[in-house]
Amino acid sequence: MRARLSPRQEVVVESRAKAMGHAIHPMLIVFPLGLLATSVIFDILYLITDRTGFQISAAYTIAAGVIGGVVAAVFGLIDWSAIPSGTRAKRIGAAHGIGNLVVVILFAVSWLVRLSRENWEPNAAALILSFAGIILSLGTAWLGGELVERLGIGVSDKAGVNASSSLRGAPSRGA
Repeated sequence: MRARLSPRQEVVVESRAKAMGHAIHPMLIVFPLGLLATSVIFDILYLITDRTGFQISAAYTIAAGVIGGVVAAVFGLIDWSAIPSGTRAKRIGAAHGIGNLVVVILFAVSWLVRLSRENWEPNAAALILSFAGIILSLGTAWLGGELVERLGIGVSDKAGVNASSSLRGAPSRGA
């Protein structure tokens, strides 16, 4: 909820880009992360079964994941720009963003390698790029979690277990 500036000074850092009261970036990241992880699963299934459908599915999910990653990055950059300079949160956010840029590049290059091959068959380079990308994404996802869960970046200062609805602003009912 608050980024620590000094032992006595804190600031609320809510997301700048919102839709219906919620930050857009965390809503979008599930798509590229899920799609890129699914592409690696398709690659593994292709390696195990040698069935052409899996390699083609991997290529399509990579393409969609890369596009989704670029869109999510735009909103992440908007939110990152609101974090005060010189803070741990700003440094972690930069590492998170740069790491995810590398993830998207690794998968994009893997896709380009596949595109140049018959039936989008992944060669060793394409597979290494994708596997490296998914491993790196685990670290960058952890950094994103550190920003939100440990440092409270993007969390509303009105958050709580009985907070009112972001749609109505009225007190919530029930426990």
